[in-house]
Amino acid sequence: MTPPPQRIRVLVVDDSVVIRRLVKDVLDEDPNIDVVGTAENGEVALTKIAELNPDAVTMDIEMPRMNGIDCVRALRKTHPRLPVVMFSTLTERGASATLDALAAGASDYVTKPANVGSVAESRQALRDQLIPKLLALTAARRLVVRSAPPPPRAPAAPRPARTTPFAVLAIGCSTGGPDALATVLGGLPRDLGVPVVIVQHMPPLFTRMLAQRLDTTSQLTVREAAEGDPLVPGTALIAPGGRHLALKRVAAGAVVTLNDDPPENFCRPAVDVMFRAVAALYKEKTLAVVLTGMGRDGALGAKVVRDAGGEVFAQDEQSSVVWGMPGAVVAASQADRVLPLSDIARELTTTLQRSASGALSGGSVGGPSRGLAGGRR
Repeated sequence: MTPPPQRIRVLVVDDSVVIRRLVKDVLDEDPNIDVVGTAENGEVALTKIAELNPDAVTMDIEMPRMNGIDCVRALRKTHPRLPVVMFSTLTERGASATLDALAAGASDYVTKPANVGSVAESRQALRDQLIPKLLALTAARRLVVRSAPPPPRAPAAPRPARTTPFAVLAIGCSTGGPDALATVLGGLPRDLGVPVVIVQHMPPLFTRMLAQRLDTTSQLTVREAAEGDPLVPGTALIAPGGRHLALKRVAAGAVVTLNDDPPENFCRPAVDVMFRAVAALYKEKTLAVVLTGMGRDGALGAKVVRDAGGEVFAQDEQSSVVWGMPGAVVAASQADRVLPLSDIARELTTTLQRSASGALSGGSVGGPSRGLAGGRR
């Protein structure tokens, strides 16, 4: 007889008694979660984590004595993979602090419930945002520490030898994405030779600040995409929060077009939207990457990319914070390569350089394919 699934043991950390109670009540309603304790600041949290050994922690950022960012930094020295979900406010200061927390090692973030306003709305927001992330993060951690190897997955169909250069790099990610993007973009050379477009699931304001931070740590130019931005080699454009990123052809090549079409996979921007748009213009010259993230966004788009003749890389399970998005690509047999995060930048650079030097024909590296069929491989 199969034993019942183990309940997730959660520690709630917040200096507000009201918020601690609200979060505890909502989490206790879920049959999969057991709140094993609360703490009013980071110092108390570290003591209780040692005592209670929770499976996950929810953490406020601004607290007396030890704030959430300092607590995460200290926690990562002893618990490098313990899931920590930060509470963030949708302000410039809140976005900056949240990105600091993610850089310090936090796993993800949700919007902090308000002390004022509708209690019912705050409770529902916690159910919709926090509970799925706790379930996904703890499931990912249990998979990482399991002793049995994962079942074999069907490999992607082999591709013919490439005879045209790649002309664009498209990257999609979600949970764990900011850190993964910092690793990948930080490892790409200034003379990459192709433009980069990125979808990271984040709200407005957060994507602009993320782009600014990545710009300081990457040899590429990184900025939030704006309507009409041209795709330029050596420049990475991040889709703005709340808007889908697509492309259109112009005389000089390709430019960004943003839209407010309905969310896909519950996301806007969505990776699938971007992958479809890139594949439509660049066809077999598309190189796509799906990094860590919850859900399945990118899996359908990866098939579109490969059907057009492009190639898709996916981050591996061991190095992903959550292997939802890349795992869905692998499960659908749409990943040409499955790589640990530490290898992705190097393999992208090698692949792009090899395709450029080995191309027999197919036009310039910087421009999209012409016509519906594009060039032959």
